[in-house]
Amino acid sequence: MILRIGLVLLIVPGVIMMAGYMNELSAVNACIEAGGSFDYTNALCDQSQKHPFIPYMARNPLLVNGGMLLSVVGLFFCLAGLYTRAR
Repeated sequence: MILRIGLVLLIVPGVIMMAGYMNELSAVNACIEAGGSFDYTNALCDQSQKHPFIPYMARNPLLVNGGMLLSVVGLFFCLAGLYTRAR
């Protein structure tokens, strides 16, 4: 049981972070192809002004740091689950 919980905690946060990033990347690419500049702060395409790039980690620190923390906890759960089964 602990191994399954560990696997979920190890995999799911990474998948959620990747899904959020890829969704945003798709919007950014569509905006740039349309000749605009993506406003990362408001997540909008702006046709009139240029906006600076703001990294995903800087805009979503709780998601990224929390996801990585959950993944590390999941790794330790997996190790504990594998260790107890090996006995």
